[in-house]
Parts: sequence; C-alpha cells; structure tokens
Amino acid sequence: MIVVSGIQPTGRFHWGNYFGAIKQYVELQDQADASYYFIANLHALTTVRDPEVLRRNTIDAAIDLLALGINPDRATLFVQSDVPEVTQLCWLLMTCTPMGLLERCHAYKDKKAKGLPADAGLFTYPVLMAADILAYDADTVPVGEDQIQHIEVCRDIAGSFNHLYGEVFVMPRAKIMEKAARVPGTDGEKMSKSYNNTIGIFDDPKVVRKTIMRIVTDSRPIHEPKDPETDHLFQLYSLFVGEKEREAMAARYRAGGFGYGEVKQALADAAEKYFAEAREYRKELEAKPQFVREVLGDGAAMARKKAAEVLARAQAACGIKYA
Repeated sequence: MIVVSGIQPTGRFHWGNYFGAIKQYVELQDQADASYYFIANLHALTTVRDPEVLRRNTIDAAIDLLALGINPDRATLFVQSDVPEVTQLCWLLMTCTPMGLLERCHAYKDKKAKGLPADAGLFTYPVLMAADILAYDADTVPVGEDQIQHIEVCRDIAGSFNHLYGEVFVMPRAKIMEKAARVPGTDGEKMSKSYNNTIGIFDDPKVVRKTIMRIVTDSRPIHEPKDPETDHLFQLYSLFVGEKEREAMAARYRAGGFGYGEVKQALADAAEKYFAEAREYRKELEAKPQFVREVLGDGAAMARKKAAEVLARAQAACGIKYA
C-alpha cells in the first residue's frame, strides 16, 4: 500500500484538521509500504496572497505535523513546491482533461454559485491534485466522504491518459477515513476556518479554555435531562477521552442536574492533557529550525526521485521524451 495525502497551509491547524485527517495520517504511516505527506503550498496560492504569510504557514505546518506524530523515519514529509516534477506532470494531464469534468467539480461550482471570483488556479486545481497523487504511484488516498469526488476526478484523468498512451499510471482508490470524526466547531457547524469556528491545536491553553467556554449551547434548564448523542459539546468531549469517561459523561447528560459549564471545563481539561506532549515537542522543534529544514529537504529528495520516475514514464508514453 502506497499512501499519499496533502494538507494546505492556509492557517494554523485546528481540532478538525487533527481528528479529521492528521490522526489518520499518523496511523497509516505504520501500516503502509510507503507514505507521502506534503504541505500543499501550491494549492494554497488560490487563497493566500501574502507571500510572508504563506512562507510562515508552510514552516508552521511542517512543525505541527512533526509534533503531532508524523515520523520522518516512517513517512516522507515534504513541501509540494519542492517537487517540480509534479507541476510538469500536471501539464501532461491537463492536455487530456475534459473541460466539462472540471466544470462539475464542487469547489469551482460552489464559488461560481455564490458569485465569488474563481481564477484559473481554482478551476484547474483538480488536475494538480491528480498529479500530486499519480506522481508517486499511490494506490491509496485517505479522504473524508466529502472529498471522494477528488479521487474520482483523478481516476478519470488517469484513465483518459492511460487510454491514449497505455498503462502509465496506477489507478488510486479512496480510503474513506471511517475513524475520522466530524468535528463540530464552536457554533455546532463543521469546524472550518471558512466559518471562523475553530479551536487551534497549539493555541495557548488559556486561550483554548476561553474559546471552549464560548461554545454555543442550548438554553435548556440545568435540571432537565439531555441527549448526549445530539449535543456537539459532548461530541467534542468524546474525541479526547476513553470509553469509560465518555459513558460517565453520557450518564450525566441523561440524568440531568448539571450545567454545560461543567462539560466545558471537562473538555478543556481533557484537550489540554491530550495535546500536552505534542505541545512540548513543538517547542523543541521551534528551537531546531535546521532540523525541520533537513526533514523537508530529505523528504523532497525522496519524493522527487519517485516523481521523476513516473514523469519520465509519462513523457516517454506521450512522445515528448526522445533519445
């Protein structure tokens, strides 16, 4: 099994990023024959226009991923733009990608429907995403259910190229991250930077606690029993504790006689404890910038080696590589 996935450096990672994706990346690095995890700074160019912010976000993302458990001895961690073979491959794929396929993609359609500006980068980003996957002969791409379309588009593009030029690309499959949680934000909607409802993984614990205390809850009186399964505060608490603690809290909900403030305090305590080790390791990594650069450099070298093999194969197949 060869795994590949990327994550955009559009801001500091939050609980949704961790429980929705990064936690699964860490688990998969021990199960895969090879795993490639990249910081998708080229994709981020469609939304981040400040170069200093993008540079800082990219390094922060690398430090965060290492602190959260990505092990460079077991996974290849690199920055997307450090593998130019991918953008070369992207053009080859672009030449056999139907316009209609891209017009049906969610991100482009959503922006267009909302009357928001959609540049050529947003329109063609599924082709770059396909190149990101196909460049490493990846057969497994961990995604949430809302991202399955991305893999279907990749398969369509790879299939078109293979149909024209022979069996060049491995056909990837989506690995639905069933363990990946739908993480509610502070307003109960899906946690997302777009909704401004996130809780940062590495925010100061005092800031995190204040944010948690502001989480929106219903106005039911303290004495009234509550259903834990429909409560987003309980869903958040469940992410950080074991089954025993989860069941104990669920029993409190069903019995009534408690306030949401009590749950918020328990959530803040559990979250602080859960990320304590990662927070300490992150401080160490911040003090070792050269080590982080070396990890990214070594990762890029390994990724380039594999991507160069695939690119050469594709170039030879379509006739632009010659003796």
